[in-house]
Amino acid sequence: MGSDRSLAHKIQNRLMQIRTVFAVLFSLCLILATSSVAQESDSAFVPKQYPEVYKPNWESLSKHGSAPEWLDDAKLGIYFHWGPYSVPAFKTEWYPRWMHMKNPKKWGSGSREYHIENYGPVEEFGYHHFIPMFTAEHFDPQEWAELFQAVGAKFAGPVAQHHDGFSMWDSQVNPNNAKAEGPKRDITGELLAELKKRNMKTIATFHHSFTGQRSRDGKPVEGRTMSYYPYDKDLFTSTDDPKLRKLYGNMPEAEFNEYWLNLVQEVVDKYEPDAIWFDSWLDVIPENYRQRMAAHHFNAAESRGQKVALICKQEDLPNDLRVLDIEQGGLKEMPDRVWMTDVTLSTNGWCFVQNQKYKPLPLLVRNMVDVWSKRGVVLLNISPKADGVIIDEQRQRLKGLGEFMKLYGEAIYGTRPHAIYGYGEAQIKDGHFGGQSATNKYSSKDVRFTRSTDGKKIFVFLLGQPEAGSTLAIKHLAIGSTGEFIIDEVVQLGSDQTLDWKFEEGVLKFTALAPTKANEIATVFKVTIK
Repeated sequence: MGSDRSLAHKIQNRLMQIRTVFAVLFSLCLILATSSVAQESDSAFVPKQYPEVYKPNWESLSKHGSAPEWLDDAKLGIYFHWGPYSVPAFKTEWYPRWMHMKNPKKWGSGSREYHIENYGPVEEFGYHHFIPMFTAEHFDPQEWAELFQAVGAKFAGPVAQHHDGFSMWDSQVNPNNAKAEGPKRDITGELLAELKKRNMKTIATFHHSFTGQRSRDGKPVEGRTMSYYPYDKDLFTSTDDPKLRKLYGNMPEAEFNEYWLNLVQEVVDKYEPDAIWFDSWLDVIPENYRQRMAAHHFNAAESRGQKVALICKQEDLPNDLRVLDIEQGGLKEMPDRVWMTDVTLSTNGWCFVQNQKYKPLPLLVRNMVDVWSKRGVVLLNISPKADGVIIDEQRQRLKGLGEFMKLYGEAIYGTRPHAIYGYGEAQIKDGHFGGQSATNKYSSKDVRFTRSTDGKKIFVFLLGQPEAGSTLAIKHLAIGSTGEFIIDEVVQLGSDQTLDWKFEEGVLKFTALAPTKANEIATVFKVTIK
């Protein structure tokens, strides 16, 4: 019996030891698990909280107003389409979509065949395989900022995220980003920092509302069929890989909406852009998410003492709190508020593509003058190559635009509309996105006006160069004037030569000077009023 008790005691002690070991191991596992969760939580993005000056509803947000004065004064900004889609450089920046489709629309035709021929089957070489090839080794944010400033742009910034789902900043929200892979640099952060050193305003544009997949095998999901990446169970677009599903937008709609919002909030919090801009399809994002986005942007700015703009297309946000943008065109008439147009330097493709063609500088600038005369602002797109080179054909046009802005800046920056925008004989073409085209052909018979903020100077643009010795008759100068309209002097900008003139029955008449290289794009006069 004694030996049995001794054995039982030994067994009991051993069991207690085993329980102790298990308890210790369990505690260690719990600590490790808690630490892992904490680390994961620490790395997750949490938007900053700002004093709630603006609530996330239209009534409160409308009190913010639309365009800040700096945007009205600026007239010209520059941005750029640049990302992994710049690697294949085939036809269009929509290559990531068209490469997955067997019979795409005309402007995407041939993309899948090109992809298979040059990179292999789509099932094996997906869009994400282009990311390591997007090297950006020649990206120089200081040189780019200097270039944009020399062009005469008063604000600039990147396409922060295009439809392709790749973020051009150091993102905690999207693992598919320029800091983590590809360039392995914070493109947005580096450039915006250089722009701010030069007292330039900054902009970040978002096109990712269209990225989220809202269809499966062509069947509607919650009533929506539009999506950038076509869902195909045989392609990477249907992946459930935790990282790649964010690139391809393959997630439930509710999850995508939160993801969409966090991406915008992250850029607002990290980089403090003066303007954020949205492409079409913002309306597919539920209203309450758009309201939360706007409130976050406005409240962040309010806490910094910053005047910001929110820009979008169509009727995706109420007019009282946004600036309307019209793609590749303009308004046919002058509205009662500031608006914007985004236009390309090139005639084909927003990103760099093979065999890219460019607009003649006179065509580009004359259409810009028309925009400025109608209370508009121009956002000009350029197209760097995948390695970060901005090619000479683009730089030559940018240099010419910079020379024009420097010569005639007095008639552009900080100006306001005249009583009418102008008149002329040009045939105005309709734009593809509403309003008018951005490639109308103007001549010296087309007149546009701007006016100094104090109203004492009216600037007259002839959109071409008149023949030397011809008599110019400028109408509509006195419209909207109060009291007696008395002209003090007329000066031709560029030459700064004072002209002899007559003002009879509301028409200003003077003789055109000899042609000069400075006036090949436009001839500009300053009419000073007593």
